Amino acid sequence: MSALTDALVEELEQTRKFFGTTTAVFDVADAGFAPTPEMYTVAGQIAHVGLTLDWFLAGAFGPGWNMDFEADIARAKAITTLDAARATVADGFARAIRTISDSSDADLQAPIPDDVIMNGAPRKAIVAAIVDHCAHHRGSLAVYARLLGKVPPMPYS
Repeated sequence: MSALTDALVEELEQTRKFFGTTTAVFDVADAGFAPTPEMYTVAGQIAHVGLTLDWFLAGAFGPGWNMDFEADIARAKAITTLDAARATVADGFARAIRTISDSSDADLQAPIPDDVIMNGAPRKAIVAAIVDHCAHHRGSLAVYARLLGKVPPMPYS
C-alpha cells in the first residue's frame, strides 16, 4: 500500500472504531427503539450506516449511485436485530477497507465516473464522505441513547 492508501484506511479504521464505541451502549432490548414511529430504530439506523458504506463504494468504484432512497430506507428498516445491524456495519467497513487497500493511487485520484453525486471529486473523496456520514449517525444514535436513559461513551477514548 502507498502512503495515500495507508492514510485512507486509517481514516476508515478510526471511523469504524468511533462508531462501534458509541453504539456499544446499546443492548438487545434497545434494537427496536425509535423516538417516533417514522424514524429508524436503533438497529435500523446502525444498519443504514452499514448499507450506506456499500452505496459509497458502488457510487465511486462500481455501477454508480443508486438514487432509490425509499428502497434503501426499507432495506435498513428490515434489519431489526443489533447483531444483524452490527454485522452489516462490520461487513461494509471490511469491503470499504479492502476496496481502498486494493486501489492504486491513480485509481483513488481518478474522478468518480458517475457525477450524480460528488461531481468531479476523486474516488478517494468517498472516505471523507463516509467519515461525515458515520459521524452524523453516531450523533443521532447518541441522542437515542440519551432518550433511553443511557450515557454513550466518549468515542475518542
